[in-house]
Amino acid sequence: MTTFAEQTEALQLPADVQNLLFREARTANSFSSEPVTEEQVRAIYDLVKWAPTSMNTQPLRALVLRTAEAKARLLPHLAPGNRDKTEAAPLTVVLAADVDFHENIPQVFPHNPGVKDNFSDEQGRVEFSKLNSLLQVGYFIIGVRAAGLAAGPMTGFDAQGVDDEFFADKKWRSLVVVNVGKPGENPWFDRLPRLDFDQVVETL
Repeated sequence: MTTFAEQTEALQLPADVQNLLFREARTANSFSSEPVTEEQVRAIYDLVKWAPTSMNTQPLRALVLRTAEAKARLLPHLAPGNRDKTEAAPLTVVLAADVDFHENIPQVFPHNPGVKDNFSDEQGRVEFSKLNSLLQVGYFIIGVRAAGLAAGPMTGFDAQGVDDEFFADKKWRSLVVVNVGKPGENPWFDRLPRLDFDQVVETL
């Protein structure tokens, strides 16, 4: 069995970066009033956009909510336990899947733009866009951590209500709401255990 030090050294990322992105990173439940800048949001996107999706389709879309007025439209659709922390967070992002992602295939898959025709069935696009967008949600959370910020992802909300409120004129389907910022007072719950390698991995 390898030691922790050996496991850390087996990775090319420096140990402090490993800790920043994973071991010491936590889901924040409170945030300070320090703002999240437009430059930070752009830097996060410009990093995570390079992560892979099927056929490079990149169906994830993001709605950034900064103002109290924008938050007020979102809060009624959140589970009660998610409202106060969202209202207090400096930035909230609604991450959604674009069902019409295929319209961008000629741009993002230029060596075979005709692949767009494979996505004529909307229901098939719904499932495809959801799977690949959820991959990108994970990348987004890592990008937030890479910016030295904390993410508070939430799935406790009325997705149809959010879609009706914000995306009535789009084919976007909300998946996860993420609060973003610097951690506030008592931001963490107790760290919960993780499954061991042998519980998760089988080798043939």
